Amino acid sequence: MAQQANVGELLAMLDSPMLGVRDDVTAVFKENLNSDRGPMLVNTLVDYYLETSSQPALHILTTLQEPHDKHLLDRINEYVGKAATRLSILSLLGHVIRLQPSWKHKLSQAPLLPSLLKCLKMDTDVVVLTTGVLVLITMLPMIPQSGKQHLLDFFDIFGRLSSWCLKKPGHVAEVYLVHLHASVYALFHRLYGMYPCNFVSFLRSHYSMKENLETFEEVVKVEEIRNS
Repeated sequence: MAQQANVGELLAMLDSPMLGVRDDVTAVFKENLNSDRGPMLVNTLVDYYLETSSQPALHILTTLQEPHDKHLLDRINEYVGKAATRLSILSLLGHVIRLQPSWKHKLSQAPLLPSLLKCLKMDTDVVVLTTGVLVLITMLPMIPQSGKQHLLDFFDIFGRLSSWCLKKPGHVAEVYLVHLHASVYALFHRLYGMYPCNFVSFLRSHYSMKENLETFEEVVKVEEIRNS
């Protein structure tokens, strides 16, 4: 297949029903990524994935190597800041980090991490929050030491989402709240497992306050009993 074909033509063939065509186009994209170290091609693939949920595009994006890891994280960071694309881009990020890329240690230094934490502190979409928490849970073991600078953020997020589990906003479908509740329990296990002393200290301080007592009794204490 001619590598001179423009990107638009290649994208049009990337999801061809013919397996051979898809494989050829994927190979061309990977060759171009090896020779072109700029961000344009990665940005185009991310945009295309968000528009189409293309599995071949997802495959290319989840197998990127340096220096394109930075381009990918920067592009994801741009879209995390936009409410309309936040859920889709967090899903893409989840796919990427679950494969534990060789550059995973860079996640702690990328602007994306503060953006993810800001989203989890401020967003009000339960599906976005659940997806974001699962991304964070997957990411934490990849940045165990570097993540310590964000401990207060991690704990604040746990406190906020635990409270949400108790309040059960009426406009949110019950099935979504069940998933959020499960993700908060998973976050509890991750934080307790990785930062036990710091996390227990936070729990004692945060839930000693009268306004947080009901959340502790109904949400946190149940999980502590399960953990014991």
